Amino acid sequence: MRRRTVLATALLSAVVAPGMAQAATPGPSVTRTGTTTLDSQAIYFVSYDGLVNNNSFQKNGLLTYKGHQYAAWYTSTRNAVVARRKLGASTWSTVTLSHQLKSDDSHNVISLGVSKIDGRLHLTMDSHSDGYFYVKSVAGLMDDPATTAWTASVFGAIQTSLDGLALTSQFTYPQFVSTPEGKLQLSYRVGISGNGRNALAEYDGSSWKALGEWSSSTGTYTSSHGSSTARNMYLHGIDYDVNGRLHAFFTWREQNAAVMCSSGGITNHDTGYVYSTDRGRSWRNDAGALVATTGTSDTVAVTDAGLVVDPLNPDHSLMNQESQFTDSAGLPHAIISYVPGRFGQCTTDYVADRTANGRAFHVRKNSSGTWQKTEIPVPLNSSQRTKLVLDKYDNAYAVYPYGRIAGASKSSGYTDWTLLYDGSGLNAFGEVVIDEMRVKTDNTLSFMYQEKSSGTTPSALHVVDFTLPA
Repeated sequence: MRRRTVLATALLSAVVAPGMAQAATPGPSVTRTGTTTLDSQAIYFVSYDGLVNNNSFQKNGLLTYKGHQYAAWYTSTRNAVVARRKLGASTWSTVTLSHQLKSDDSHNVISLGVSKIDGRLHLTMDSHSDGYFYVKSVAGLMDDPATTAWTASVFGAIQTSLDGLALTSQFTYPQFVSTPEGKLQLSYRVGISGNGRNALAEYDGSSWKALGEWSSSTGTYTSSHGSSTARNMYLHGIDYDVNGRLHAFFTWREQNAAVMCSSGGITNHDTGYVYSTDRGRSWRNDAGALVATTGTSDTVAVTDAGLVVDPLNPDHSLMNQESQFTDSAGLPHAIISYVPGRFGQCTTDYVADRTANGRAFHVRKNSSGTWQKTEIPVPLNSSQRTKLVLDKYDNAYAVYPYGRIAGASKSSGYTDWTLLYDGSGLNAFGEVVIDEMRVKTDNTLSFMYQEKSSGTTPSALHVVDFTLPA
């Protein structure tokens, strides 16, 4: 039997000296400061319950670097576009790339990354368990945007490899992350849903190198209903903290539906956690035990001990690829969501059941090393994902589908979750894409969303900004 880390569920009491900490440290708040339009006619089609321009697992569809914000999307003509603006500006400058979206698949997202070591912008596009498309800018573009022309000429040719490095013919879920040294890493899945492995590649300013796979698809998982011998690890993210540690929360998705109580559910189970102290070359469980060496046969497997920080069987429609963030002390936080047992022990239609009864939960590791979990008392009202960010005071913000924002204070032990913004006036379809970098740059919560439409009628794509506590 697998050993599991037991998650402490007891609520914490805030210990505050009268008249001191609450006055000195503000709690969470948001003040909407403006909305800009990226495209009045962005491509619109619903696939896998999502939109190709606003799947929250994009890392990054929207990012800030050195005083400018960058966004990428597909237009109504299917062209890939990348845009930038100076922070605070009301208009965006756009560049239309030669690539066109090849199919109506919402997983074929665009992700952006910055290699700080040479100041290039990198994009991956249009891949779901097949080939991918890649382009990078000239060196220095990101370092000196004020004097560098924003034209198609600053981007190279569209490639189907990373400068000749092929990686895999079954490529999905690109996520870029910058290392503390300024190199750029690319996380991606090899294989397909229910039978895939996570892998890493790294760009050092001159060339890309494949670091290899680090999660396994093999081994036997057995629930109370049946067994499965193949799966994939879905990441909630991959992020470096202030100390240079690389964190990854995840869920497992089993290939065999026999592990579920009903075929209308979803085979995701358990929230797991691993970390790396050597830039993703090896991985450890929460207790510090080595569980994988990237690029070898020793990869993170469902049968490894000490991976699970919140156990949950496949009968509650646990969502994959939700959200994570690290705080100012380097401690990991995540948002997970599922249908709690008080609404029944078997979901039979994961979209309908999550929409009717789904709830989001804040999972975090506290300073004493204990895992804690708090239900956020705001119903999902959606089958889709919620995003997490922390402000400079380590207050937490959960950005729900439709652009709703809930917040909780660090001073309360994250027990005072409340709705701060109800999404009024946005008319957002569902999931939103968060600018993770801007929160740390100028204390602004900024996210990209697309207005609701119907069928394949194009709709407006926007970025909305909220000021956080000063």
